Amino acid sequence: MFVLGIDTSCDDTSAAVVVDGHQTLSSVVHSQINIHHPYGGVVPELASREHLRNLVPVAEKALSGAGIRPEDLHGIAVTVGPGLIGSLLIGLYYGKALSYVHNIPLVAVNHLEGHILSIFLEDEIPDFPFLTLTVAGGHTSIVHVRGFGNYELLGQTLDDAAGEAFDKIAKILGLGYPGGVVIERLSQSGRKDRIGFPRALLSPDSLDFSFSGLKTAVALFVKKWRQEKNPPVKLEDIAASFQEAVVDVLVQKLMRAREKTGVNTLVIAGGVACNKALREKLRETAERNGFKFYYPRPSYCTDNGAMIALAGYHRMLDGQVADLSVDVRSRFPLKDLRPLSHRAKGPGPS
Repeated sequence: MFVLGIDTSCDDTSAAVVVDGHQTLSSVVHSQINIHHPYGGVVPELASREHLRNLVPVAEKALSGAGIRPEDLHGIAVTVGPGLIGSLLIGLYYGKALSYVHNIPLVAVNHLEGHILSIFLEDEIPDFPFLTLTVAGGHTSIVHVRGFGNYELLGQTLDDAAGEAFDKIAKILGLGYPGGVVIERLSQSGRKDRIGFPRALLSPDSLDFSFSGLKTAVALFVKKWRQEKNPPVKLEDIAASFQEAVVDVLVQKLMRAREKTGVNTLVIAGGVACNKALREKLRETAERNGFKFYYPRPSYCTDNGAMIALAGYHRMLDGQVADLSVDVRSRFPLKDLRPLSHRAKGPGPS
């Protein structure tokens, strides 16, 4: 079963063709980093225009790369939220047009569900149940995944997401956009224990995240640091200490979730899941405690059409096909998803 996945939720224009919810035949992503770099973050209006300019050639390249034509598709899966409204509309309208012209079922997909299920695009996949830590520019959450479509949100960010915190600190430090990559690179030459930035763990039982206090602490430190003539702390030390504070909180919260649920299989997803420090700390923690630990390859961590095709495949099997009146949603919590009746238990494609 061929499914075309389309994602235009933020600043990456992506399309992919996935077979039977597992095998990726093609995946094409057009990045807008060069467009938004001068502004230190994503400019929604510019993102929408770039999606409008690039979506058709990206989708056509994905189809040609898979060696199929639009009429060969069994389904079209499109992200309808959460995300930037203008960007989401470009993807949805294109999906609607393709669906109408070729009489192909259209499936509305939650972007977060795509990230949660992205691990099933790999050859080595976890058994249910497992815990997923999704860490991206706009989302940080811990989800108990009991099966396809069977999710329980255990904790989420109360303010800045982890990826957003990386971008904001990079801007404060004058490092440019996107912040995650450049901070990680600088951190390799810095001392992660040089500065004791705060870890906001909230209450002892809380699985929610808050990075606004950390952001403020770093901003105040940098302000004083720049006023010193010969500061003993290097820029690399600031980057490394900040990164370590974020990683510490993410790992500790995931371990709390494991203790509460008794689930010993851990998965990370989302763009920040590419961070080597986070992966290594979780891998070490998992090996030390006998847990299983999985993460997708970097191309499946960042926004991509393959994970949308995967999520759409399972929705389509369940008969959850959208009509042409479907609309986008800037906010689309997992609790609003309709449960799946098929394959409530057990991993792998149908």
